[in-house]
Amino acid sequence: MKVNQLLAIAFVILSSISFAQKKLNKTKKAIIASIEKHESNLIEISDGIWAAAETAFAEDKSAKLLADYAEAQGFTVEHGVAGMPTAFVATYGSGRPVISVLGEFDALPGLSQETKPTKNPIEEGGAGHGCGHNLFGAASLGAAVAIKEQIESGHFKGTVKFMGTPSEEKYFGKIWMVNAGIWDDVDVNISWHPAAKTEADVQSSLALVDFKIEFFGQAAHAAGDPWNGRSASDALELYTSGINYYREHVKPTVRMHYHIQDGGQVVNVVPDYSRLWMRVRDTKRSGMLPVYERVKAMAEGAAIMANVDYKVSLISGIYEVLVNREGGKIMQSNLELLGPITYTDEEIAFGKKIQEVTKKPQVGMDAVIKPLAATKENPGGGSTDVGDVSWNVANINLRVTTAPKDTPWHSWAVVACGGMSIGHKGMSYAAKAMAMTMGDLFENEDLVEKVKTEYKTRKGDEVYKAIIPEGPPPINAKGN
Repeated sequence: MKVNQLLAIAFVILSSISFAQKKLNKTKKAIIASIEKHESNLIEISDGIWAAAETAFAEDKSAKLLADYAEAQGFTVEHGVAGMPTAFVATYGSGRPVISVLGEFDALPGLSQETKPTKNPIEEGGAGHGCGHNLFGAASLGAAVAIKEQIESGHFKGTVKFMGTPSEEKYFGKIWMVNAGIWDDVDVNISWHPAAKTEADVQSSLALVDFKIEFFGQAAHAAGDPWNGRSASDALELYTSGINYYREHVKPTVRMHYHIQDGGQVVNVVPDYSRLWMRVRDTKRSGMLPVYERVKAMAEGAAIMANVDYKVSLISGIYEVLVNREGGKIMQSNLELLGPITYTDEEIAFGKKIQEVTKKPQVGMDAVIKPLAATKENPGGGSTDVGDVSWNVANINLRVTTAPKDTPWHSWAVVACGGMSIGHKGMSYAAKAMAMTMGDLFENEDLVEKVKTEYKTRKGDEVYKAIIPEGPPPINAKGN
């Protein structure tokens, strides 16, 4: 491409950004200024969470970093909500509307990584933020603080809440928070997620059920008297074979995956115990539940064939996200006002190196603000306990670029970006987009009602029922 063509493209981009920023009203300029004022502190918090890299229900330092800053900014913080020590709610203001924003902060095991574009663990086997939750919590807190300052100045009336939500990656802590009524008084909830693109997210997710299967047999010498043994490992193998044959007979939207946690300890003993961690997903909870019932029955069949006992234990389960397009439209307008994130040559080179190492096209970051997408009937992808929140309160979602295009998620590459400027820029941008959207809701009661009306219409007569076992959250399994 010729130099004059590159200059022309750059001029168009800069002109569009300048034009968008001229359209920012006084309130939105104040919100952006607030986030920029707090930006260095938010980066420090994000980096602290990144370095701590704490997994499910063990996020003590991470939760404290967020809660302490909220308290220092004048929020009232309730700790240990819903029976989870690292869950908290930070509140400022009074009256309606009540707008909440989600903050996640748990890491994933085995993804330790330095801020380098090639795989290089800080601690071999250590945890890392391969889903960018260090950015997630910090950005959401930044948005909440910006709104708090507008309430404090008298410009907004109402209440803002920052929801500190632990253990998204494993046990889905938001389910217990929903069950405890944490969102019962909230009008609209805002959420975002780090991504390889920037968009108002109007796609759903997959419903999921998470459970454990154990087989109990009789140990015996594998050579001396194997006829006296009843192998729990045989039952496990028969069960997984059944699952894999069953794949042919489920709908294409269904996903089934398992992890063998214990298949026996030594080769010369008939194992008397085996354990499997299993997940079933589908685009709708109504499609996922019949498959769940079938695979539970298959565990009994495997136990009968191996002549062993068995036990199926529910861990938790989550709903698909209930989409809100009215909310998506508000978020979209603010993304267009902000314009795309810009990157330095060094950041682009960092991104391209990651793409080279992970064998992806070396195109750098994708920060283009695309038009609001059509909502897909079967979106595919992953699952999130934001789904359970969205079945209990109107929810607006956002994705923001924090890693290069096509980066493998839940990988070292996401960890690398989350601890340096590519992630920091995405975090700051997300805070601005969410706070501007929250500001629109505080200023315009009609927008709140539109978002709530769509939520009620989409939910219909569905009665929410949490998919969790009886009793408290599994906090004693923290970090596992």
